[in-house]
Amino acid sequence: MGLKKNAAAVTKEPKAAAPKPGKERTNSLLYSQKLAPYLFVAPFVLVFAIFYIYPVISSIIMSFQEVIPGQTHFIGLTNYKRLFNGDLGQAVLNSVIYTLLSCAVVVPVPMLLAVFLNSKKMVGKNIFRSVFFLPALVSIVVAGLTFRLIFGEMPTALLNNVLSNFGIKPIKWLGGPAQWTTFFALLVLCCWRWTGVNIMYYLAGLQNISVELYESAEIDGANAWQQFRSITVPLLKPTFTYVLTISIYGGLAMFLESYMLFNGNRSPGGAGLTIVGYLYRLGWEQANFGFGCAVGICLLVATLTINLVQLKISGFFKKE
Repeated sequence: MGLKKNAAAVTKEPKAAAPKPGKERTNSLLYSQKLAPYLFVAPFVLVFAIFYIYPVISSIIMSFQEVIPGQTHFIGLTNYKRLFNGDLGQAVLNSVIYTLLSCAVVVPVPMLLAVFLNSKKMVGKNIFRSVFFLPALVSIVVAGLTFRLIFGEMPTALLNNVLSNFGIKPIKWLGGPAQWTTFFALLVLCCWRWTGVNIMYYLAGLQNISVELYESAEIDGANAWQQFRSITVPLLKPTFTYVLTISIYGGLAMFLESYMLFNGNRSPGGAGLTIVGYLYRLGWEQANFGFGCAVGICLLVATLTINLVQLKISGFFKKE
């Protein structure tokens, strides 16, 4: 009898301790599938609200004020009335020309290069991809200094030295009498820096196109051009729209390239003055923060409007 009682006592499972009410609720919150997405998104939302939404709201308020260090005065639409001046007009014209020229190059050309790099017959794909993408890793400060030396006005500058071999006299590229030389230098710097990035975007889009479509087209007798026109271009439309959107924004918001290329915000004859450069001049060089905020808000509205219009034209908002 004694042995049976001891065996029963050993085999008897101990009762689990009852969880505390507070601890059970905490565990349910930590492992809640409804709460988990919000926890993961919360850091981004906080950063976006603090460093993007708050500055935009503050800029809108300051655009209606005269901001003096230590005090502010509400002046209504005075800052917006002062927008119509020659310097801002030249900055807008330069930015628009630069945006149009850069989009005409860095949007379609990377698409063609990406198609070649994605071809099965292409030799050394990874090497060319690395070479094209390498400029994006270079600091724009270093790139600006380097291109300033390349486009120097002295006969010993790299580009003038090359042109002298063909009997061409040295050209004053930056701020010369011909304004096209300035845009040419800025455009070369833009293409050198952003072509590889856009190639990566297009390559990502090409990976989503089924190989069977090309095989079927080849069986039907379609040549390479017909496959590119009827398969590649239509299916790359979302990627094309994205690249065009960021290129428009990058063109209108360009500043650092011009600043480094001209060694400051004062280019000869205002040839390199951009909208953001004019905003920088007002806000930091002249401490006219209210007027600078008004310029920034107008640039934000113009950029959003242009991008929304091109997204509407491209059919981005159509329901499938």
